[in-house]
Amino acid sequence: MPKNAIDPELERELAAIAASQGTELLKAEYQGGALRLILDREGGVRLEDCELVSKLASAFLDVADFGRGRYTLEVSSPGLDRELYGPRDYARFSGSKVRVRFVDPESGKRATLVGRLAEYRQDAGEIRLTELDHGSKNAERTIRLADIQLAKLEFEG
Repeated sequence: MPKNAIDPELERELAAIAASQGTELLKAEYQGGALRLILDREGGVRLEDCELVSKLASAFLDVADFGRGRYTLEVSSPGLDRELYGPRDYARFSGSKVRVRFVDPESGKRATLVGRLAEYRQDAGEIRLTELDHGSKNAERTIRLADIQLAKLEFEG
């Protein structure tokens, strides 16, 4: 199991709690004594959503005897510069400005690009970025999902 991952069964239960309140659990991680739950919902996550999920998750975690000793439960929305958590997000945020950190398959080195998420190709398992910040308006780059380490929305003010 990855370093910050939680037990899959526990994550399924937390996802069911989030769903019962009309939200989706995007990510659950346990790090440094804090269990973080990131929620999403169509139209945006409200403070009340976080409060309700926190209350229900806390009661569940007490019964499930989660953690060794004390921990902090943090429930929040993904925020304006939200991480893209997978194929569904790539499709949903097509057309948005994004920052993508990936491993370049040719050089093996880590690279970061900021550009417009022009297309998500599910069948090919890749995204196409256009309007790259450090290139011309016609510059574009295709990146395989397998090479992406982190993708986040860029705030456009």
